[in-house]
Amino acid sequence: MKADEAAEMMETDKPEDKAKQRSAIVIAIFAMLLAITGLGGQNAGKETLNNNILASNAFNFYQAKNIRQTSLNLAADEIEFTTLMTPGLSDEAKAALTKKLESYKATIARYESEPATGEGKKELLVRAQSHEAARDHAMKQDPYFDYAEALLQIAIVLISVSIVAEVIWLAFFGGALGIAGALLMINGFMLLVEIPWLA
Repeated sequence: MKADEAAEMMETDKPEDKAKQRSAIVIAIFAMLLAITGLGGQNAGKETLNNNILASNAFNFYQAKNIRQTSLNLAADEIEFTTLMTPGLSDEAKAALTKKLESYKATIARYESEPATGEGKKELLVRAQSHEAARDHAMKQDPYFDYAEALLQIAIVLISVSIVAEVIWLAFFGGALGIAGALLMINGFMLLVEIPWLA
């Protein structure tokens, strides 16, 4: 074999090698995007679960405060009724009942709103609603990550098969699926477009 014949053989092999190299680079990029998509999907799942628990806790705390507040309202009403309906009460007894009534009313007001601790009913309701909003946001993100993962995995398989089988249209089809997966991944993070069948 002469040197010029060897050079011709290397030149004829080059386009195939370049196609394989490009395919390998595209596979590597899609694999990286797949890892990022998996991370985004896991985070969305965790955010959904955590915020659902936090919202439930805040609503439960709100309900407990509401029950206590209702009980104190009933007790305050009973004290007021007793004071009005018992004319022969001593001044000392009236003073004790009035003091207890004021204590109940102060606690009732504190249960309604307690900005210092953030544990009044108003603050708890806001906290619960904010956790619900964060949960709903994460729930909207999750399907985009799921479909993006599937498309990126299929794209990697198709491009890998195209290298082995030397079928170029498989690489293009896999590339198109990978691009669609990458777009879904970006949309999963940013929620730029709401796709009805994914929401």
